Amino acid sequence: MQMPLNQRQQRIMDRLTSDGEVKLSELKEMFAVTEMTIRRDLEKLEQLGSIRRIFGGAILVGKDIALHERTGVLTEEKARIGMKVAELLRPNESIFIDGGSTTLQISKFINPEMNITVVTNAINIAQELHSKRISTILLGGVLLEQTATLIGPIAIENIARMAFDRVFLGATGLTDNHGFSNSNMYEAEIKRLAIAQSSEVNIVMDHTKFGTQGLFSFASLSAINRIVTDRMPEVGLVTACKENGVEIVVSK
Repeated sequence: MQMPLNQRQQRIMDRLTSDGEVKLSELKEMFAVTEMTIRRDLEKLEQLGSIRRIFGGAILVGKDIALHERTGVLTEEKARIGMKVAELLRPNESIFIDGGSTTLQISKFINPEMNITVVTNAINIAQELHSKRISTILLGGVLLEQTATLIGPIAIENIARMAFDRVFLGATGLTDNHGFSNSNMYEAEIKRLAIAQSSEVNIVMDHTKFGTQGLFSFASLSAINRIVTDRMPEVGLVTACKENGVEIVVSK
């Protein structure tokens, strides 16, 4: 039987549901309690499977969080990742960018003068690129409301007819054993095919995804060329990346 939450723990969950992330220092000040008390609260919530503790705080897990909820989490970190990816792009490339709050940041920093063609299954990314007059191909398919992405047989058929110089994909999590994963099986299917159709595979993810495991694995470490992130993962994961030839690029 699941133990009930006290009033403070419930308020922490309410904050996480709203913001997607909480910081230890903010909670300590909010409730006027010791840091140890907050750590015990977060530990209990983690044991219940509701959250995952990270350095200096915690993030919400256990559900496919809607895009509008994820967009406001770690905004600066995701923007730096997007800017770093834009620096890696080369003129005249044909690339694929899938949906997500981090991949959206890539579209905001692409230089229109580089004559890059972008294929995407994300409506918001297509809108951003269109506003900058960047050549854009939006896949057809069934609209997945939570993430504003197009999925299903039509999207799969479209991707199967294309060949990309590079793909840039988001991920729910990364572990050594489970590889790169996503919480939605339809999006995971899109990612797997995009990888198969590309000469180079890049995963963009913030540091909170390291050590997290989503339900559906879409790629092993050996299938990926590069990870672009805002902070280096722990030593064990760094070693696993090196053994599989995965480059880790950290944004500044």
